[in-house]
Amino acid sequence: MALKPEPTAPFHSVQYALRVLETISRHTGGVTDVQIARETGLPAVHLAPMLLMLRREGYVLQVSDGAYAIGDSLVLLGSGMDRQQALQEKLQDTLDKLRDSVGAAVYISRYVDGEVRITQFADSPRTPKVHEWVDFRSAAHASAVGKCLLTQLDLNGRRDHLSRHKIARLTSKTIVNERILFSKLDAQPATVPVLDLQEYAVGTVCTAVPITAGAAVGCLALSMPVEHAHRLRAAADTLNRKAAPLLLSLTL
Repeated sequence: MALKPEPTAPFHSVQYALRVLETISRHTGGVTDVQIARETGLPAVHLAPMLLMLRREGYVLQVSDGAYAIGDSLVLLGSGMDRQQALQEKLQDTLDKLRDSVGAAVYISRYVDGEVRITQFADSPRTPKVHEWVDFRSAAHASAVGKCLLTQLDLNGRRDHLSRHKIARLTSKTIVNERILFSKLDAQPATVPVLDLQEYAVGTVCTAVPITAGAAVGCLALSMPVEHAHRLRAAADTLNRKAAPLLLSLTL
């Protein structure tokens, strides 16, 4: 299964974040933002929000003299056998906060061994997750999660998936023509959230953004009742902004 070569905007952000973390890690006594900018070549206008994000996520901390040092989240994620548990807990905490921020159930999904998998999610009684009335593995052509993952596959990867999971009409809005579906996937800008406006389930709207790390295909998504559809665009923008911290966790 081959990937499209175009990286996403969150991927670029994570590349820069990794360079910043590498620089801070080399200076065990702390390092100033001026020195970080010098060593990474990252302009101050981009470095400042990057450092703010890393501080907020706990990957770096600012010591008394204003210099930056590695934070607890980065130490914990590098702690050997506990790394996987630490990563899951960090991701779950981030998802819980994102759920409360956007007022919607949120999900992390991966494309693993040719299948769509929801690997983690955060919901609540006030923001219930979508009712999986059709297995997500069979509904990639209709759901925001599935379409976002399919956009990251090449033509052969998409055809392989749909050869095993035939396109079916789930609602009156579901695209059931493979040519039209592929055309829409090809036209989807990498930095624009993918939408599902009652294509998977009547009464539910969803959006998803890619979080591709290396050869791994994934996405960050949310769902809400159709009566909250007026909030979907703003929620999608928040989702897009939060993709970089999540991708950073997956990359470390």
